[in-house]
Amino acid sequence: KLYYYTTTMMQRMPSDLDQEIDLYNTSRERQQYDDQANLFAIIMATEHLERAYARDDISRDAYTTECNKLISQFRLAEKAALKGMATETFMQLYQMECPRAKERLLVMGVPEPMKSGNTDAGGVAVTVAEVVSYFITTMDAVKLEQRAVDELQPLLSDLMESLTRLPETPNDFEPNRKVRKWLQKLNSMRAVEQIDEDDARQLCHDLDSAYAEFTRYLKRS
Repeated sequence: KLYYYTTTMMQRMPSDLDQEIDLYNTSRERQQYDDQANLFAIIMATEHLERAYARDDISRDAYTTECNKLISQFRLAEKAALKGMATETFMQLYQMECPRAKERLLVMGVPEPMKSGNTDAGGVAVTVAEVVSYFITTMDAVKLEQRAVDELQPLLSDLMESLTRLPETPNDFEPNRKVRKWLQKLNSMRAVEQIDEDDARQLCHDLDSAYAEFTRYLKRS
């Protein structure tokens, strides 16, 4: 009797349930779905990378390389995929339980800070030169009235990454604290947004004072 009932019910089901449902009607809609799928994959990949690094399943160098790559890809994918939607809303919509990826991509914006074990004079000199270059480039960008998040965030990210590679800096190193504060602020904004003039003035002041503290650190070293 059960078999007969099930078979009968299936025969009565409307045939249109077997038809495929199109998720999009135009090529633009299809591109939007593709962009969102790419963003989804990047967030998930970052979550798995962070978990692997926490378990010590991946080397420090491999982690840093892959994390930098994912952060860079995330910036581009976020801008393309989200039209007026916050990334947090996107993650909630698709039930993405990715706390590590959220912290890395939306808060920190750089790989897990790690002190360089290389105290070789040549290696330190290269890092110092990079920090100086990134400081100057970022300060010039603000002074030249660049205000968009997607213009300033990559510059601050490069500066933060180079600062974390400086050996023998204290945990409360002021340049790191100030740059990290602004990086976190920009990471909480959408790529198409801009900072206002008050923020720009404060950012310029903070960069100037951070650079001054950095030069004092060099003189003491």
